[in-house]
Amino acid sequence: MSTALKLSTSGGPDGTRVLTAVGEIDMSNAAAFGAALDDAVRPDGDPLVVDLTEVEYLDSAGLAVLFPHAERIALVAGPLLEPLLTISGLADLTTVRSG
Repeated sequence: MSTALKLSTSGGPDGTRVLTAVGEIDMSNAAAFGAALDDAVRPDGDPLVVDLTEVEYLDSAGLAVLFPHAERIALVAGPLLEPLLTISGLADLTTVRSG
C-alpha cells in the first residue's frame, strides 16, 4: 500500500521556486518525491526551497533522495524533522530553516 504524499511546485513571494510536500515520505513514494525534485531543481538557478513543514514522517529513502540535491536546495522543516535532518548530516550540506 502506498503512503499518502501530496507534492506541489509554486513560486514564492520573491519568485523562488518552492516544492511543497504534505504527508509522509517513505520507500513507497520516495521515487515520486525524487522525480518532483528532479523536475523542480534548476542546475544553474537559485536554490529550490523544499517545504517539509507538513511532512509527518521521513524515512531513509526520503533522506536518500534529498542528499544528491543538497547543493541546489534549501529546506524548511518543522520541529519534528529538524533533528532528523541534523543527525543525518543533511543540515551540514544545505540550509535548513524552521518553518
